[in-house]
Amino acid sequence: MKSPKVKTKLGASYWKLWSATTVSNLGDGIVAIAYPWLASAVTRSPLLIALAAVVSRLPWLIFTLHAGVITDRFNRKRIIVAMDSARGLLTIAVGIFVYLERDSLPSLNELTSLTNLETNYTLYSVILVTAFLFGLAEVLRDNSAQTLMPAVVEDKDLEKANGRMWSAESLTNSFIGPPLGSFIIAIAIFLPFFVDAATFFFAAALIATMKPTVKSFSPEVKTGPINFKAEIKEGFSWLWSHTLLRPMAIILGLLNGIASLTGAVFILFAQEVLNTTVFIFAVLGTAAAVGGILGGLLGPKVSKKIGSGRSLALALFIMPLGTLLIGFSSQWYIVWVLVVIETFTAVLWNVVTVSLRQSLIPTNLLGRVNSVYRFFAWGTIPVGSLLGGGLVAIFEGPFGREIAFRSVYFVGAALGFLLFFVATRVLTTEAIDEARAAGANNQ
Repeated sequence: MKSPKVKTKLGASYWKLWSATTVSNLGDGIVAIAYPWLASAVTRSPLLIALAAVVSRLPWLIFTLHAGVITDRFNRKRIIVAMDSARGLLTIAVGIFVYLERDSLPSLNELTSLTNLETNYTLYSVILVTAFLFGLAEVLRDNSAQTLMPAVVEDKDLEKANGRMWSAESLTNSFIGPPLGSFIIAIAIFLPFFVDAATFFFAAALIATMKPTVKSFSPEVKTGPINFKAEIKEGFSWLWSHTLLRPMAIILGLLNGIASLTGAVFILFAQEVLNTTVFIFAVLGTAAAVGGILGGLLGPKVSKKIGSGRSLALALFIMPLGTLLIGFSSQWYIVWVLVVIETFTAVLWNVVTVSLRQSLIPTNLLGRVNSVYRFFAWGTIPVGSLLGGGLVAIFEGPFGREIAFRSVYFVGAALGFLLFFVATRVLTTEAIDEARAAGANNQ
């Protein structure tokens, strides 16, 4: 009885956005297997693999602020359609190059025992260039998508709408996509990229048919040339003056930077320490789906039950604890359980913070403020990725390759616990409720 009622309430445009996001995340889940295994087949250098992760996230540091201005200047739906189409074309390009170089790559089953491999610089260069261009498109697309939700869903339904979106994303991105990706890559290493490209084009077609139901996709009409400096300053000033969103952005930046220490070299850790095959690595990837689905469905309930502040504190404590335990683990199934728990708390964090941002930020500033927020929150990822690869390279000499991989997790856990003690003094339930009340009064 409740399901049809909910669908009617959220509206057709929301479900088109939901469907487009779900389909494109299925493609992302498929290549979530393909990209790391391709990178590890191209080079076995932790530093070079980390550098590829850095390049893919560098646009979040150098382009995010400008993307916010563009988002607030132009129709957000059209931006998403254009960027999804661009990402589809870039993914096709990767697939073509992988197809042309397929005979020079080692067998995927050899990679768990292969530590010395001459780097294929042709493919590595392609990965770097397309990763950077893909990142630029992703920044503009994702910033626009964050502003799209309040245009199709009422403020009071944002937590529920976001929760359902993240559950679907997790299901397709991490539960269905990786095992399907392992099956497809076993057929041909280039095939997953063409499948992913098709999902981007399908998503673009769905978004193109959306209509605004609550707010306009183009909330503010401006004439004249774009003054990036002035418009970025406007968004920056609003965020920096907000007593809650400012520390929240900084804390999330530190959290993401710490997480990226291990994320950049996880493929090598999984292959050499956990001894995973392509299929087991795919199964390991389903942990994020299980945690994400549980977080999306139960996150709003947990937040209501224990309060927003305690929910964020729980997430900030569980994530470094999971990182520490993974550093000691040698069995992939133990890591699977720990990732489920970590992902649950990560989604719990998002359920509280993303919905809060969407309800507090004025519509005409949503793009710019979100971009400034993400500049702080995501700009640390390339820095953390580079540091993670660098730490492995430094520790490998004196301690050996396995200890080097584990040490990154220990460093990440220590920094995470330090962040927990600092952040919980600021992100309290009282502070969040006060911000919500102030935001409601300003509507």
